[in-house]
Amino acid sequence: MSIYPIYLDYNATTPCDPQVVDAMLPFFSEHFGNASSKAHAHGWYAEDAVFRAREEVASLIGADTKEIIFTSGATESINLAIQGLAHKHASQGKHIITVATEHKAVLDVCAYLNEQGYDITYLPVDALGMIRLEQLEDSIRKDTILVAAMYANNEIGVIHPIADIGRIAKHHAIPFFCDATQAVGKIPVDVHADCIDMMAFSAHKIYGPKGAGALFIRKKNPLLEIAPLVFGGGHERKLRSGTLNVPGIVGLGKAAVLCQTMMEPEEKRLHELRDIFWKEIGAIKGVEWNGHKDQSLSHVANICFNMEGGDKLIKMLSKQMSVSSGAACSSASVEPSHVLKAMGYSDAKAYSSIRFSFGRFTTAQEMMTAVEEIKKAIARLS
Repeated sequence: MSIYPIYLDYNATTPCDPQVVDAMLPFFSEHFGNASSKAHAHGWYAEDAVFRAREEVASLIGADTKEIIFTSGATESINLAIQGLAHKHASQGKHIITVATEHKAVLDVCAYLNEQGYDITYLPVDALGMIRLEQLEDSIRKDTILVAAMYANNEIGVIHPIADIGRIAKHHAIPFFCDATQAVGKIPVDVHADCIDMMAFSAHKIYGPKGAGALFIRKKNPLLEIAPLVFGGGHERKLRSGTLNVPGIVGLGKAAVLCQTMMEPEEKRLHELRDIFWKEIGAIKGVEWNGHKDQSLSHVANICFNMEGGDKLIKMLSKQMSVSSGAACSSASVEPSHVLKAMGYSDAKAYSSIRFSFGRFTTAQEMMTAVEEIKKAIARLS
């Protein structure tokens, strides 16, 4: 029996799949070469492994291998994409459109660029967390150089109409950046069908290692150019310098292969688990679903318990299960979720909300045990 609580926070991170670990292990000691060492066999072997991983990652999202830039994770990819494009295209304009419910990695980059003289438009969302495409159209200006919208929200699981957003941006000849960290590997993602020009994602959200990720950058129709942020060798298409994390990249590639193989049955299984979970929890008086339930990731349930002392519920559950409040932590305080606040929630309602996210290793027994513990905790608080 595990000494740890039941893990229901798969949107925060996922455990490495054992097959991913097996694929990575030889590259820590046996095949330890630097992929940039072109003069000997150790380097060639590492370079070949990176190329295979690039093919595997590209296949998962419908991209070409030359369109994949390996990074340390989605946060770096987001910074490289948004800042890189902003710096490269500043002479064409300084207006960027994004969404109020984006991940902090996107919002913080936009806030930084705003300090540098860029004008940022934050599209609002409705009570279900959805944007209105008409507002996107109305926000586009002659000096707009980027539209940035996430594929699926990390807190409420809502899936945005990415293909529609991409087509609108393409119609106006504006690059479209998408943070797809929560979507890639969970649902089908095709960068070209969705008219995405740049897209970020991480290995550790899809049962791969922490410290590895990728940025897709479109190479044609149109060719997209951005400025590098880190200099020192230009290892990744002259856009991202630094010795490549070969074990992490190999792990990302293996994780991509497993996701591509398991995606359809796994999505169905998790959808069924979540529906059973919601049938039990949703029957409790005062409990509400946060966000658009039908237009959302099948493994995410963000639930408001609407009860006095609801903010204490997650603390009471912490010994039995690992879940998330969706709140952003600072050095001394916990703020209410900016996503739920953007949806019009009060502080009290936001504090009473908990995100449950299921994954590959979640069992039906664990889920039912979680249900019982939640009911017990609510009874103690009532």
